[in-house]
Amino acid sequence: MIGIGSIFGRTGAIIGLAIGVVFVGFSYWFSDKLAIRSARAVPVSEQEMPDYYRIVRELTQADGIPMPKLYVTPDAQPNAFATGRSPDHAAVAVTQGILNLLSWD
Repeated sequence: MIGIGSIFGRTGAIIGLAIGVVFVGFSYWFSDKLAIRSARAVPVSEQEMPDYYRIVRELTQADGIPMPKLYVTPDAQPNAFATGRSPDHAAVAVTQGILNLLSWD
């Protein structure tokens, strides 16, 4: 952004820097929501997926971190990811593919 803005001189470079900082700040602040939305993930409740909650709860308690929000994506490709700017704003998502392929054990 600074390089593109510098085409228009010093003021353009400063404007480019400001725009870049806004983009980076937005990406950092909303990283969990952006990743979840791009994966088309939906939140699941403990009543819907008790084993998922049990496993994640065991892991978070062992590490002494807060319980993240849990999601499932409709993708058939086996995968999982965690995202968030801090443990207090974390999310974990698993795909339908990994749920179909693996057992909870």
